[in-house]
Amino acid sequence: MRALLLLAAICTLAVAQDPREIVRRSVQLMDHNLAVARNYTFLERSETRELDSSAHVKTRKIMLYDVTMLEGSPYRRLVGKDDHGLSPEEERIEQKKLADSIAERQKETPAEHARRIADWEKKRQREREPLDEVPDAFDFRIAGEVQIDGRDAWIVEGTPRPGYRARSSLAKLFPKLRGKLWIDKADFQWIKTEAEVTGDISWGLFVARLSKGARLSVQMTRVNDEVWLPKRIEANASARLALVKKYNIESDTSFSNYRRFQVESRVVAAAPQ
Repeated sequence: MRALLLLAAICTLAVAQDPREIVRRSVQLMDHNLAVARNYTFLERSETRELDSSAHVKTRKIMLYDVTMLEGSPYRRLVGKDDHGLSPEEERIEQKKLADSIAERQKETPAEHARRIADWEKKRQREREPLDEVPDAFDFRIAGEVQIDGRDAWIVEGTPRPGYRARSSLAKLFPKLRGKLWIDKADFQWIKTEAEVTGDISWGLFVARLSKGARLSVQMTRVNDEVWLPKRIEANASARLALVKKYNIESDTSFSNYRRFQVESRVVAAAPQ
């Protein structure tokens, strides 16, 4: 019996130190995390900056949204702009949009209600689907270990795996990406993700092109000791639309005020003024 326990411990340790198996296990656990995450409402602050050729800011746009569950699927309500509250007229418009949406969703037949939620779930699944391919689409190595907010994590670097054939459309972009994952040792969730585009990526024949060098960083935070939720998403990229007009864009999205919807929050639409 002792020999079997020792063998099991050795096998577990070996799997834990295999970077591909670490990533595979982390992806397998994402569905449970996503299921818990849908119970939370939050504030979302997005800042988008357009830069000129000298990397100076040309325009800046800041939007603040309150995101909550409304009759089974999310509703994003604008609550601020450019780090200020809305004007009375803007507030009136947003309150009317909310009231109309509440009324529309409450009038749904059971079949319409189920279809709306199913459409939202399908969209979530499409976004989730490419992650299933990550363990096989990249070659991984453990680049180190670190503590983040008091939690031990592996640092895992990934480079495209030669010859991998993507199954989903988004996974077809993987050969032009390389990245780094910070994976929590205790529950195998991604604490932080960094990705870089290593070659130009095009959509459509003459629609858009994302240039080499674009970067994305995603930071997660543990909430209520039960779920990992986004904390901050940063991106910078150069892109061309219709292969003519070029944009240099930076975006910074932060998430705060997470709270469980069922017990801590409710959607209330004030009567339009």
